[in-house]
Amino acid sequence: MRSTVLSRTRRWLGASALAILVGAGGVSTAYVLTGQAANAQVQNAAQIVVPQATVQQGFADLVEAVKPAVVSILVEAEAPGRTVQRGGRDFDFEFNFPDLPEDHPFRDFFDQFGGAPGQRVPGDDARPRQFMAAGSGFIISADGYVVTNNHVVSDATKVTVVFEDGSEQVAEVVGTDERTDLAVLKIEGEDLPFVTFESSEAPSRVGDWVVAVGNPFGLGGTVTVGVISGAGRDIGGSNYGDFLQIDAAVNTGNSGGPAFNTEGEVVGVNTAIYSPNGGNVGIAFAIPARTVQQIVNQLIDDGTVTRGYLGVSIQDVSKDIADSVGLPNARGAIVREPTEDGPAGSAGVQSGDIITKVDGEQIDDALDLSRTIASKAPDSTVELTIWRDGAEITVSVTLQQLDESAVAQTPEQPTPPQALPEAATSLGMTLVPNGDGSGGLLIQNVDGDSPAAQRGFATGDVILEVDNKPVAAAGDFDQAVQAVRDRGLNTVLVKVARDGESRFVGLPIE
Repeated sequence: MRSTVLSRTRRWLGASALAILVGAGGVSTAYVLTGQAANAQVQNAAQIVVPQATVQQGFADLVEAVKPAVVSILVEAEAPGRTVQRGGRDFDFEFNFPDLPEDHPFRDFFDQFGGAPGQRVPGDDARPRQFMAAGSGFIISADGYVVTNNHVVSDATKVTVVFEDGSEQVAEVVGTDERTDLAVLKIEGEDLPFVTFESSEAPSRVGDWVVAVGNPFGLGGTVTVGVISGAGRDIGGSNYGDFLQIDAAVNTGNSGGPAFNTEGEVVGVNTAIYSPNGGNVGIAFAIPARTVQQIVNQLIDDGTVTRGYLGVSIQDVSKDIADSVGLPNARGAIVREPTEDGPAGSAGVQSGDIITKVDGEQIDDALDLSRTIASKAPDSTVELTIWRDGAEITVSVTLQQLDESAVAQTPEQPTPPQALPEAATSLGMTLVPNGDGSGGLLIQNVDGDSPAAQRGFATGDVILEVDNKPVAAAGDFDQAVQAVRDRGLNTVLVKVARDGESRFVGLPIE
């Protein structure tokens, strides 16, 4: 299990108070509202009715039923190593000499290998280092398909599945998907015990019980219980997002293991934890069943995963951006730029368009759009609902296949533009025509107390568009801002570039 640190946290110490009304003699006293006061109270409050929870009598029967399908995964793998030659001996690892004081009793021990304290000694020859790792998995078919995490089996030279009774079988890696951190293995068998995924029509909800079964710290067959603490989590280091957060104790070795609902159905695959110290602190993340099913089916059928490709760079829609274009709600994803020769650009999608729906389904943010498009098959056609010029339009786009192996190229840093002598001040920014020939207005200075400074505009940024209109002179900027005012809006949409990358910002103009 990888320890995934999302952010530094603070601890708050709070006090909970239980208020009791006590009358004479210690007898509890209540007051009843009557007449108009009672009617007003009823009108101003909506009573929340909570369904009666079913009392659980433990999870022993559930665990007894599903444990035969939960397996431990033992992995043999190679990692690059170094051979350190000191004192006529070879050491197949990097030797990190500690920084010891001159009179330390172990100083002579390390000195005999010729290493300076506190320095890492480089190896003379590269030798691969063999190591073993352990994780968890579960069988999903009678003929022996097993689901686990990609990071459990990546770079493996041998994968062994260990059953509940201690028997073992060498497994074949059918396919892996780094983006979702899933992998499928295959073992021999015709009538193996297996578990199923929860129904997509009735998915588990936040607050539902969850039972995690796995192989933490190599102990095997460990059961922990908790609830689903959150859904749709976007954790750092993930290319996909949309994780379930659970508070069942999950630790190193639980990776790839299942999280069950009370019906014994798999609701997620445990894949990461938040931990400042490598141990469980009650925050773990599981890949939801609907995602697992989709990826696993592709891996079984083709050994790889194909995803739809729209061809746009996007960002979230902030409230300022929504206000600047008259969008009622700050939802959707705004297009920074369509990719050259990409499917979206060829279909007419433009910079500044806000994609609010795909095939009629609401898009909440940029990550939601990425996940939605990735779930579509290449060469399929999707209907994009787009907010443009204060109205909704529909654009049909035929998706291409996402190239998973494409390496993101760092944009070439532009030559620092030379500002022209003439300058104008508007909305707290000093603007001059951009002198590098690429167009736009260069920000020479930003008033520290202005809304522009509060929204992150900085000296050296280049304003490319205002209200989706290109600007090349200060007069263009003022004219576009005035047009926004004339429409009764208090925020203007500004497209600004920094270090070769553009973004949209909603800038208040009042």
